Amino acid sequence: MIAEIGQYVLIIALVLAAIQSVVPLWGAARDEARLMVVGDRSAIAQAVALLIAFAALTHGFITSDFSLTVVFQNSHSLKPMLYKVSGVWGNHEGSMLLWVLVLALFSATVAIFGQNLPPTLKARVLAIQAMIGFAFLAFIIFTSNPFARLSPVPLDGTGLNPLLQDPGLAFHPPLLYLGYVGFSMAFSFAIAALVEGRVDAAWGRWVRPWTLAAWAFLTGGIALGSWWAYYELGWGGWWFWDPVENASFMPWLFGTALLHSSAVVEKRDTLKSWTILLAILTFSMSLLGTFLVRSGVLTSVHTFATDPERGVFILAILAIAIGGALILFALRAPGMKGGGLFAPVSREGALVANNMLLTLAAVTVLLGTLYPLILEALSGGQSRVSVGPPFFNATFSPIMVPLVLLVALGPFLAWKRGNLRMAFGKLVPAAIGAFLAIIITYLMVPGGPALAPLAMGLAAWLGIGAISEWSGRIRLFRSHPRDALRRIHELPRSASGMTMAHLGLAVMIVGITGSSAWRAELVTTLVPGQTAEGPGYAVTLESVIEGRGANYIFERGTLLITDGGRPVAKLNTERRFFPVANQTTTEAGIRTTIFGDLYGVIGERGRTPETADAWTVKFFVNPLVPWIWLGAMLMAVGGFLSLSDRRHRVGAPRRAATALTKRVPDSAE
Repeated sequence: MIAEIGQYVLIIALVLAAIQSVVPLWGAARDEARLMVVGDRSAIAQAVALLIAFAALTHGFITSDFSLTVVFQNSHSLKPMLYKVSGVWGNHEGSMLLWVLVLALFSATVAIFGQNLPPTLKARVLAIQAMIGFAFLAFIIFTSNPFARLSPVPLDGTGLNPLLQDPGLAFHPPLLYLGYVGFSMAFSFAIAALVEGRVDAAWGRWVRPWTLAAWAFLTGGIALGSWWAYYELGWGGWWFWDPVENASFMPWLFGTALLHSSAVVEKRDTLKSWTILLAILTFSMSLLGTFLVRSGVLTSVHTFATDPERGVFILAILAIAIGGALILFALRAPGMKGGGLFAPVSREGALVANNMLLTLAAVTVLLGTLYPLILEALSGGQSRVSVGPPFFNATFSPIMVPLVLLVALGPFLAWKRGNLRMAFGKLVPAAIGAFLAIIITYLMVPGGPALAPLAMGLAAWLGIGAISEWSGRIRLFRSHPRDALRRIHELPRSASGMTMAHLGLAVMIVGITGSSAWRAELVTTLVPGQTAEGPGYAVTLESVIEGRGANYIFERGTLLITDGGRPVAKLNTERRFFPVANQTTTEAGIRTTIFGDLYGVIGERGRTPETADAWTVKFFVNPLVPWIWLGAMLMAVGGFLSLSDRRHRVGAPRRAATALTKRVPDSAE
């Protein structure tokens, strides 16, 4: 009965989305408040309906209701409760329900807290959100019904993919969806502005918090997924340029550009067309990621669906949403009023260059991701190529170098017209720090790649530059400490958040450089009690014991790591076999310090009489790798700190009365 309630409210949500798509849009066109307010009420009602549907599906997983097809295929009575709950979104149908739930919650948030928005703009934003929701609700109901019943009812389920039975993967998808779907708000604001015919500084203020929230959530989601892959998959790495990894990275790159561009619209009332286009492209990449994960064109641990018919449905949604948005942009953007002029050497100029580099980086990742799929489709499956880390390292990394240089320089430039000499004068400490970082790295690790010291210098340039800019704002060391503390309190949180995010990027660069440039590994076969000499350490397989977990059988190996005979660490690593899924997973043993990780994994047992008592052992030294996730955490926290800025809570200034539909003469631009 509870499942039928979920099915019923899902249909109600579809009807509400249809009403929300049409009525407030019509009301905005006629400027009738009683019609526009329907958008608010239907958005809240739709969110409530989807919350009920999601709760009904969760109840099915918790109670192991195997009469539901999705529960039978993705759960088991022996699963721990955490993974019964995470199993709700650890499959195609449940994850799509979470997708539309997040979309509806964002819409409801606008309806409840968007009192400072002009009624017509708010109505149009909610209508655009509802159109997206209607399309995906139709997709769920007609192709991916999470409440489909089975008859006869099986005695037990087939279980969740063992790779997904991990705390990291339990929380990774919701964070990603808050980012993916959160960018729909920027998209809806952009389309609503084009329909309304007005983009101004107030619009930039309204769209910025939604972009900040989505960006921060997506940053956290990508970092959590990377961390999971690092300790769960057992290959010792944290990023492989997998197409599905790229599917989340592309909207992050475009979203980062959008975040900076919207600041220019807010501060200087310029770059309007470009910001609108970025909002469209950012959410387009989110839709593309949804298509890649659910169309069956990719085979990956990250993917959900393999049914081509579902892929065609999503492809149609993607084509209508992106195509329609770009056509509207092409029709309306030429009439967009230009903003104030600015010199190439200015903060606006630095942000434009920042946007160009981020866009180029995103396009590079897009081409590397889609090229193998396009080639395979054009050749009828006869030609298959793999675009992996060598391509991305050779094309993506060089784009990042000038970008990082600009990130440190930009905040020191004035709006409208900057002074390079003055900006570089303030960056002298950063330049000295970068030079020292290069020299120290070269002297301490002389045998590494030639470019590694330069990368460490780049990180020092960015980190010290960010701290210098922030300390200059509070006049640190140039005034009484009490005055500095007062200025910290008075400083806008967005400024402190920007500093933290830039500092987080510098910390990430340190981690990426260390783990990539000086990583060392040992792969060998050992019997218990045997020792092998590894990279700087000796590795002893002390013992291997067998046992049983909640729903798996394990082999647990203990690796003793010594340095010159002195014990350094004991690493406990497991191979887990899940009988229900007939699948084996790996749990790495990791010893983490601020300087890096010692990482050990046991593999398969020997299959010949001579190797029956031996196990494959992999040991890695990953220098500075924890700095990657520390940096990502700082970036996400910086985003949320900026989001808490009072200016995002008190609303935007009153709008100007001009509309973008009236072309301003070139002389006025």
